Amino acid sequence: MPISPARRIAYAILLRLDSGRDFAVDLLQRPEVSDLKESDRRLATEIVMGVERWRGELDFQMARLSGKNVEGFDSEVRTILRMGIYQIRLLERIPKRAVVDDAVELTKGARKRSATGLVNAVLRKCDPPEQRIAGRDFDQLSPESLESVGRAFPAWILKRWESSFAGKPDAGASAALRLAHASLVTPPTTLRIVDTAVSPQEIQKELGAEGVSTSLLVFARTRGLAVESGNVRNTRAYHDGRVVIHDEASQLVANLVAPEPGQRVLDLCAAPGMKAGQIAQALTSGTLVACDRSASRLRTMAGLLPRQVPIAVHLLLVRLDAALALPFTGHFDRILLDAPCTGTGTLARNPEIKWRLRAPDITRLADLQARLLENALTLLAPRGRLVYATCSLEPEENTQVVEKVLKRHTGFRILGVNELSGQCSRLGPFFDSRGFFRTRPDLHSMDGFSAAIIARA
Repeated sequence: MPISPARRIAYAILLRLDSGRDFAVDLLQRPEVSDLKESDRRLATEIVMGVERWRGELDFQMARLSGKNVEGFDSEVRTILRMGIYQIRLLERIPKRAVVDDAVELTKGARKRSATGLVNAVLRKCDPPEQRIAGRDFDQLSPESLESVGRAFPAWILKRWESSFAGKPDAGASAALRLAHASLVTPPTTLRIVDTAVSPQEIQKELGAEGVSTSLLVFARTRGLAVESGNVRNTRAYHDGRVVIHDEASQLVANLVAPEPGQRVLDLCAAPGMKAGQIAQALTSGTLVACDRSASRLRTMAGLLPRQVPIAVHLLLVRLDAALALPFTGHFDRILLDAPCTGTGTLARNPEIKWRLRAPDITRLADLQARLLENALTLLAPRGRLVYATCSLEPEENTQVVEKVLKRHTGFRILGVNELSGQCSRLGPFFDSRGFFRTRPDLHSMDGFSAAIIARA
C-alpha cells in the first residue's frame, strides 16, 4: 500500500530532527519538499512543524496510550507515533484510518516490522480531545487544553518565564502559558518589499493577481506586508527577489539602526542578511560592511544581498569571529550587533530549539554576547549609534548583558523612545522606561526580539 508523499517526507525530516541535526525551516526548503504538489507540501510542512511544536504533549500521550517509557522506543517508532498522534489529536479533516494505515506502512518501511502491532494499537486507541486546540484563542482554552499547552514545553523554560513575569499585571503561570501558546501557533507570514521602484499598493495588486492577498503591516508599514492568504513563494515577485519573507519584529530592529546617507555601517553578525539588505536600502549611499564567521553563510549572502543593495552603497562581506579582536581601522557611524542567542523569541518558527536548549546555554551565550558587545563598542564613532539585539526573551541575554557592559565602559548611554520620537513614532509601545525595546509573540503577533540603542557621547 503506497504511503502518502507528504507523510513519507515529513517522517524523513522528523527523523533527522530527532537526531539533533539541522533545522526544520531549512529542511522544508529542500527540493524534495518544494517539488511536491501544493496540497502535499502543505501537509508535510504542517506535520513537521506541528510535531516539533507539540512534541512534549505528543510524548505524554504516547506514554499514556502505550503504557511504556517513550525513551524506550526506537527513534523511528517514536517519530511515527508522534506523527500519528499529532494528526489525530490536533488536525481536523484527516481520516484516522489514513493516518493509521500510513503509520503502519512507515513502520514496515523503517524495517521495524516487529513494532507494527504496537503502532497500530496505540493509534487506534488515540482519539481527538474534546476541544481542538489548534486555532483557538488562548482565553477560550479549556483546563484540559491548557494542560496540553504546558506539556508541550520543557518544564524548565516555563518555570523561567513564570519567574520573569512575577509581579506583573498578567503574572506568573498564566502569563507563561499565554506566551507558550503563542509559540505553538503558526506565525504569520510577513514580507518586506525590496523593489523601491514600486509602491506597496502596486506590489499588493501584483501579488493579488497571483492569488496572494496582503495587507500593510501595522508597525513596519512603509515597506512591509502581511500575507492574509495564498502562497507567496509561488509568485513572480518572490522568485525575482522583489519581495522577501521577513518577520515584522526583525524589520523593526533593522529600522532602529536608522542609517543616514554617506555613513559607514557595520553589521557584525549579518547572516542570513535580511537586516543587512534592509539597512543598505535605508542607507542609499555610503559603506556597509556585513560580517559573519560562517563561510557558507557568507556565500549565501553574496548571492542574495547584491540585489538589495543600492548602486551607491559600497558593500563589503567579511568573514570574522566578532568575539575576537576586530580587524578594522577607523570607526563606524552605525553598528548592528544581532548577537547569537537562545532564540526563545522564535520558537513558533524554530520549535526544535526548545528541545535542544539547556539552562547552562543561557549563561554561556550571555558571556559570548558581552564579549561581542564590548568589541563592537570600540568601533563606534563619536555620536554614533549601536543597536544590540537578540531574538531571545531571556533577560540574561538582553538587559543584563547591556547593563553589565555599560558599567565597565564609560561614555555610552541607552537611547529611549523620547529621544527617538522623530524616527520611531509608531514604536512607543515596544520601549520600557529604561529605553529597552521588546516584542513578544503573545502581545504583538510577531517574533520576540529585544534591543537596546546605545549612543556614544
